[in-house]
Parts: sequence; structure tokens; C-alpha cells
Amino acid sequence: MITCFIKYEIDPFKKDAFETYARNWGQAIPRCGADLIGYFAPHEGSATTAYGVYTLPSLAAYEAYKQRLAEDPLGKENYEFAKAERFITREDRIFLKLASAPHGDLKTF
Repeated sequence: MITCFIKYEIDPFKKDAFETYARNWGQAIPRCGADLIGYFAPHEGSATTAYGVYTLPSLAAYEAYKQRLAEDPLGKENYEFAKAERFITREDRIFLKLASAPHGDLKTF
């Protein structure tokens, strides 16, 4: 299993547009075959940093997913929305694998 972490730099005055973009991916990404952990918008601290996180079985699965996403009607619409609204100023993507498992039980206090 691999996890894709996307770090976005966004226009702080267009946070609402990013949140619309994130909600759209919340529908399209799972439909196209990735396990979406979530999109995270600025809340406290930096007003310009946001993240998207999802998992896939492999890089080969990512390539197939990417093709499905490019053909998905909402996926196409969301790419065009971001291009037209220009709220993303930078986007970096990295693929990581989980190295800390197995995890211990969560203690509640």
C-alpha cells in the first residue's frame, strides 16, 4: 500500500474555492478507485497550506486511477475549476509507505 500526500499552497483569499475543490474530490476520488483519507484546508496557523491524502495498492494502481480520474465528469470539471479560479499557487505530490505498523492500541484518558 502507498499513500499519496499532496501539499498545496493556496491563495488565502480563495480558501472557500479550495474547500469546494476538496468536496468535489471527496466524491470523484473514491469513485475512481483510491481510498481517500481526506482533503485538509487551513484552519489555524498557516493560511496558505492545504493537503490531500489518499491510498492505493501500488504505483501501477495509481496510474490506472489517474486515467479514470481524468475521464470522470466531476474530475474533469474539478480540474477546469481549479484552472479557471487559480486558487492553487503550488502543488507537490509525494508517495510514501507506512513504516510504523503495527500500531499499539489507543489509550483513552
